[in-house]
Amino acid sequence: MAHAYTSRRRTGRKPGAPARKMGTWKLAYADFLTALCAFFLVMWIVHGVSTEDKAVLAQQFGGDAEMTELAATPEPIMQAKAVAQLLLADPALKEFSSSVTITAEPDMVRIELSDMATRPLFATGDGQLNNTGSTLTKVAGKAVAILPFNILIEGHTDSNPSTTPGYSNWELSSDRANSARKILVNSGVAPNRIRAVSGLADTRPLVQNSPDLPANRRISIVLVINEKTA
Repeated sequence: MAHAYTSRRRTGRKPGAPARKMGTWKLAYADFLTALCAFFLVMWIVHGVSTEDKAVLAQQFGGDAEMTELAATPEPIMQAKAVAQLLLADPALKEFSSSVTITAEPDMVRIELSDMATRPLFATGDGQLNNTGSTLTKVAGKAVAILPFNILIEGHTDSNPSTTPGYSNWELSSDRANSARKILVNSGVAPNRIRAVSGLADTRPLVQNSPDLPANRRISIVLVINEKTA
């Protein structure tokens, strides 16, 4: 991460050592909040205007009447991309950048919290997030708590079979998803926004050609942009 520095000089003395400016993260966080407020202001304005008014405004600015409704209603993919950019700018999530993948899909935004060999989120065969995993999930929870979209939570494992009798990767992934749900709620996510908690075992590896890698052990937090296709 880049840091800003200043140099203090005093008359008749050697130049002082560079002094690090503290608090630059506050500027990045302020930019993030400003962009978030602007995004939701646009969404509020768009949804608060009737179809007839949208048509009048579009025609006043030279809009094609046949394209009025399309232009006035944001496409879900554009909303998804905007939300993904806001999350990518979150300085707290950047601290865990190696364990976080954020992607915009046509009707949703997917936040992958992955177990890395150098920074595991789970103990082997354990359905509960460890301290690192809990901290990361709290950070993600605070980031999505201020967003209006409903949430799906998915738990995943790698392709290595569970060594606990009667406790397969299906139970393991389900327990991990439910563990994440509890942390998200404690981090400020409204319980009624969580619409599904699923354990998918090793059926959807993040690294397709290496399903046994630690990165496949993960929690997926899915923000539903378009409810009609969820």
